[in-house]
Amino acid sequence: MRLIKTNAVAIALSSALLMSTFAQAHPKLLSSTPQEGAVGPAPAKIELHFSENLMTQFSGAKLVMTEMPGMAHAPMPMKAKVSGGSDPKTMVITPLSPLPAGSYQVDWRAVSSDTHPITGNVSFKVK
Repeated sequence: MRLIKTNAVAIALSSALLMSTFAQAHPKLLSSTPQEGAVGPAPAKIELHFSENLMTQFSGAKLVMTEMPGMAHAPMPMKAKVSGGSDPKTMVITPLSPLPAGSYQVDWRAVSSDTHPITGNVSFKVK
C-alpha cells in the first residue's frame, strides 16, 4: 500500500512538472520595435521579440494601415516582407515601401516548438 501511494505521488509530481513545461513553451511577446502605442518616424523595419524560439515556417505577420490623417478608410494591408531575425526569438517585418503618416497595426502569429499558435497585435503611429 505504501508503494502505491509513493508511486501515485511520483506520477502526480511528474505530471505537474510536464504540464508546467508545456505551459511555458507558448511564445509570449516580450517587446516590439516600435513599441506598442509609439508615435514617431516611419520604421524601416518592425521587430517582435518573443520568449521562445519561433518556428518561422508556421509564424507570420500582416502589416495593416488602420487610419490615415484626414481620411477615413477600412484597414488597408501594406506590402511587407516577414522573416526571422538573427535571434531565433525575433520576427522582422520589413515594409516594401516607406510608410506614410498614419496609424498601423501588426497582426502576428507566433508558433514555437509546442506548435500551438499564439496571436496578437502591436499598434503604432507614423508622423
